[in-house]
Amino acid sequence: MLKLYGITQSRAFRALWLLHELGLPYEHVKLDYRDGPLDDPDYLALNPNGRIPTLVDGKLVIYESMAINLYLARRYGVQAGLWPDSIEGEALAWQWSFWVMSEVEIPLLTVLMHRRVLPEDKRVAAKASRNLGLLKAPFGVLNRSLAGRDHLLGGGFTVADLNVAAVLSWCKPAGLTLDEHPHLAAWLGRCLGRPARTQAQAA
Repeated sequence: MLKLYGITQSRAFRALWLLHELGLPYEHVKLDYRDGPLDDPDYLALNPNGRIPTLVDGKLVIYESMAINLYLARRYGVQAGLWPDSIEGEALAWQWSFWVMSEVEIPLLTVLMHRRVLPEDKRVAAKASRNLGLLKAPFGVLNRSLAGRDHLLGGGFTVADLNVAAVLSWCKPAGLTLDEHPHLAAWLGRCLGRPARTQAQAA
């Protein structure tokens, strides 16, 4: 059986969401980074970085949330339509998954931290403001890419949509409105409204 280490309040949420989309049985080890450093020797033997998530699938041990999701979708999601059926589609799934990590995740996480997560005396309004500015360009790119289509790859919902939407799910808790990006807002609402996402959130 698949085993996933991590909690929903971390990047493990992406893999949990995909596991529920796939309908795969799995063991969820709720390893919480907030309880202290992840320096248990047994866990470090799986993930020497001491971070979450980590996936164990038989003899394969893999970490990094996007790598986990691309692997799961490629291995188990072809029949479900979660993995593209062409090499061009695969390339676009990789592109969007890498894009959201390099262009969106850090500035969006910074806004979230300095608007909500950190204690008030640790928040820096200037950092939140600066990173809000950094998000304008990638949000514009995504909004234009979604004009006239329901999903990123032009067909049905795939791992590309899930990977990008999982990062953008931080928009609401960070207090970001997407009024200037209607195509993005509508797409994100559809993605986050999927039953598997709700199930993962409760995992």
